Parts: sequence; structure tokens; C-alpha cells
Amino acid sequence: MAARPMSDLVPIRRALLSVSDKTGLVDFARALAARGVDLVSTGGTSRALKAAGLAVTDVSDVTGFPEIMDGRVKTLHPGVHGGLLADRDTPAHMAALASHDIAPIDLLVVNLYPFEATVASQADDATVIENIDIGGPAMIRAAAKNHSGVAVVVEPGDYSAILDELAAHDGATTLATRRRLAGKAYARTAAYDAAIGGWFAERGEEAAPEYRAFGGRLAQALRYGENPHQEAAFYRTGEARPGVATARQVQGKELSYNNINDTDAAFECVAEFDPADAPAVVIVKHANPCGAARGASLSEAYRKALACDPVSAFGGIVALNRPFDGETAEEIAKLFTEVVIAPEADEAALAVMAGKKNLRLLLTGGLPDPAAAGTMVRTVAGGLLVQDRDAKRLEAGDLKVVTKRAPSEREMADLRFAFTIAKHVKSNAIVYARDGATVGIGAGQMSRVDSSRIAAQKAEDAARAAGLPEPLTRGSAVASDAFFPFADGLLAAAKAGATAVIQPGGSVRDDEVIAAADEAGLAMVFTGMRHFRH
Repeated sequence: MAARPMSDLVPIRRALLSVSDKTGLVDFARALAARGVDLVSTGGTSRALKAAGLAVTDVSDVTGFPEIMDGRVKTLHPGVHGGLLADRDTPAHMAALASHDIAPIDLLVVNLYPFEATVASQADDATVIENIDIGGPAMIRAAAKNHSGVAVVVEPGDYSAILDELAAHDGATTLATRRRLAGKAYARTAAYDAAIGGWFAERGEEAAPEYRAFGGRLAQALRYGENPHQEAAFYRTGEARPGVATARQVQGKELSYNNINDTDAAFECVAEFDPADAPAVVIVKHANPCGAARGASLSEAYRKALACDPVSAFGGIVALNRPFDGETAEEIAKLFTEVVIAPEADEAALAVMAGKKNLRLLLTGGLPDPAAAGTMVRTVAGGLLVQDRDAKRLEAGDLKVVTKRAPSEREMADLRFAFTIAKHVKSNAIVYARDGATVGIGAGQMSRVDSSRIAAQKAEDAARAAGLPEPLTRGSAVASDAFFPFADGLLAAAKAGATAVIQPGGSVRDDEVIAAADEAGLAMVFTGMRHFRH
């Protein structure tokens, strides 16, 4: 049987409003009432509308049953769902409405209990659970299913569009608008349920629940993705973690897909360093640190980080673990930089950056906790890869000296610094560090020995550009994100001048690698912990 065509223009004569977020509610309802629309409402929404002098029918008068259980049960009733689900073009449906004295509902306005915001506020479990909406999603899904005759609005941002539509079509909505709103409504309830499911999954005992869902809300439609021929958009999940998704953009051009990805990588890396211990700066290019350092001041840390690879730093992302200051801003302004991200900024820094109108400056209000649990998701063909965030941090008790010579105090400090940075470098990762700064980074190579050589070559190039007599890898500490499967990668590091090595260990050839380190006079420690980053 051929599908029955849907009606295009449907007049709005009766609207049900039940909202948690009351932004713009009264003005919207007043505009509907001015068009002769009958208003039906629930609980606090009804009280707000009546207080504004509007005539409102309580939903309990529609259902013939009072709201009970602190409002948990109020709209789950045929008097509501019949009015939402009746197909206006099916005579039997309309007869059923008439026989049961149910009036059709032409417009549903519902925004849900603030579950995501409640979770983000770190409320207790009882409060979080109480903010799981039941009746709201049920009504939204009913109205969206029946969009042939019902318009559904799930956020205040659509109020003006509805009013414009009514003005343009003599109090009616078009099928195109109802279809668009229905799609948005289902996406909203899907994201809402995903947030709820995720909250329960994080508290459950199952490492891999049978079902997982993930959702978000559009933060920005991007000009394009990694390349101009790819469509892209940026969505927020509602997680309160300080970073690019929650930051305030003070100035600069719109962030691109690559800007967002790289800025996240930079800020997560710099957050590894407690601002109470020392200022730290990380410079990222193409999601890899190309320089990182601690210093006596942010400006000193920036200069040390930049010295690691000034060529790659051009057009990079700079992340700071302390409030941005004017002196550091003067240094950063000397080189083309895409984004600066910091917890805060003083007036001097803002004044300097104002002269770089295209530079994006993001302020986050804090640092993400590198040890906090979280979930990471990546798509593959036909599926999702889900894992915990790599929140494991190196503790003193994790370190095991495996060579005849133990690292000196200075070497040990640089080893720990280098291994922390290696955690944020694409595998295979090799990081040379000296005096609290990276001096050579090899990233993303298929062979670990190639990463060692590339990092050493970059150090030589940087030394030549700076007019230094030798590269800073001489006397450095070197970190590997995973074990050396052969001694060749370690020997390449020794050739570059490294005197101490940190690596997870665990290779079947560990004994050979340890023997090679001893023969080269290297100190080496095992961490027992790998930090692959693909």
C-alpha cells in the first residue's frame, strides 16, 4: 500500500509546555496566547505562566489525576499521550480522541531535567538520579514520532523560529519545520540517555557493559575537518573537565578542527605539571609536543620549550599551566602562533595578544586533573573503540634501577620529566630531556630506532640554529614510551649523548638491552608501565 502523504501546514491551537529551563518561557507563551493558542502546563512551568498573568490549564485537569510522588508522575497518561500521538489524518484515531474526550496537542515544548549539569556539578548520587527525566523524554518521543501533526521544541533557542513560522503561515507550522524539530528531538533524547547510561557505566562493576552510548551537543559547525573536502563539527559532551571544550575564547579567529585537536593535546600535556611546583609550557604541532619545559617563570619555560624545535613551533599551539602574563606574551608574540591556552590571563598579556588579532586565546579557569578517570572513544569501520583515559602517573615506587650505575639526582629528575612528555607523544615515542626541558623529540615512527635518530637530528638542527657548540642531547636523559625490543634504539640514544634511560621494560631481550646500557655506561630505570599513544 502506498504511503499516505503527510499534511504540510498544521495550525497550532493547543500547546503543552513543561520546561526545566525557563529562559524565554513567558515571552514565548505570551506570543502563543496572543494567537489564540490554548496553553496547558505542569508544575513549576504552570506557576511561572500564571504568575505572568497567562491563562493556563494544569495538566492534572487534563488527566483528571493529580501530580504525585513529588512530580515524578504527572504526564504519563492517555490524556496527554493520546493528544500527542493521534494521527490527525486517520479517522479511527480522531474518533478515539472524541470518544475519550481527549483534545489534540499541536505543539509540545519540553526541555529535560538538567541531568548533565547535575553530574557536572558533582552532586551526590541521589540528586543525580532525581534529575533523570522520565515523562519528558516520553512526551518528546511521542510528539516527534507524530510530527505529521505535532511540532516539538526541546530548547529555548527554537522559540523564535516557531514564532516566525507561525507569523509566516497564519498560525501554522510546515512539515519541513516539524520534521527538522523531530530529528533534533530524537537526537536530544539520545544524547540525554547516553549521558545517563555513561554515568551508570562509570559507577558499574562491568569493565565492558553490553551497551554503550555516547552523545553531545553542537558547540560549533566547523569550516571543514582535517582537510577542506571533509565536513566537520565540534560537539560538547557536558563533561566539566577544563579544556578546549569548556574554555572561553577571548579573541582570535574561529577554531578549526585541527586547532581543537592540537589544543586539547597541548593542554592535557601541560596539565601533567603542577603549577604549584613550577611554571610549565608545552608547544604542540600536529598533536605532538615539539617542545616542553619547566622554568623559574613562564617566559623562561617558553624560551626553553621553543629552543627544542623552533622550526616546528611556527604555527603551533602553546599551553601554559599558570596564568598568562605580559612577559610571556611578549615572547610568544615574536613567533606566529595559532592558539594560546591558559587557566587565566592578566591585563598585560591581554593587551599584548590584542595586537595579534588572528591568534586564538583560550582561558579555561583551571587545569584538567591528569589523574582523573575518564573515557576515550574512537570510531572504526562499523564500531567504536572505548578505553579509559591514560590517567596513570609515574610514582617513585614504580622505578627500578636495572643497570650497574644508578641515575644521579639530576638525571632522575630529567628522566621523570621526559617520561611524562613521552606519554603525550605519538608512538613510537622517544624524548630527550635536559634541565627540565625537552631537547629532542621523535614521534610517530614505525621503528623506535628511527624515533631515536630523528630526535637526535632535530637536536642537532636546533643547536646549529642557536649557534651552540653541540646539541643539548649531550648529557641528557632519554625516555621511551614502550620497551626497546632491541639494543639498537638505546645505542642510538647513547650515540646522541644521552647518559640515562627510562623505559617500561618487558622485552624478551631486556637482558641484552641492559647489558648494552652497562657497556655504554648508561644508567637505566624500568617503569613497568607503557604509554602508547596512537
